[in-house]
Amino acid sequence: MPPIPLSNEQTVTLHECLISLGSNIDPEHYFDQALTILSHECQLLARSAAIRTTPVGYQHQPDFLNAALLVSTSLEREAFRAYLKEVENRLGRVRGAIKSGPRTMDLDMVAWDGEVIDEGYYQYDYVKVPVDEVLANSGRTLEPAKSS
Repeated sequence: MPPIPLSNEQTVTLHECLISLGSNIDPEHYFDQALTILSHECQLLARSAAIRTTPVGYQHQPDFLNAALLVSTSLEREAFRAYLKEVENRLGRVRGAIKSGPRTMDLDMVAWDGEVIDEGYYQYDYVKVPVDEVLANSGRTLEPAKSS
């Protein structure tokens, strides 16, 4: 994404991030709250419909509501990752002993500036289906992760 010119020759580079959302504790409520926060604090470019999915890993919990968002941000990648964890915390996320256990909101970066950065995109339909819907609706495509 091209830099945005500011006064005094300053520029801000905007980055695009595809985010996977998941919740299985009062998911409609937390989805609305997450969407409100992210659309006020980032530029919302596209979103998928929400889909219900069965849990992966730990099975003794309610089904999940999953979706994807495409946003733009002036934050750099690691700062944006930290921002998403802070949004999860604001939404009451408790990180318990069971990593794949119930949660109010899970916000994961799937792609950054058109490059896949989360292998979950290739492994889980609850990530891939909503992300592919966002890609189709926004005219975007993804490149595989670059080798380090």
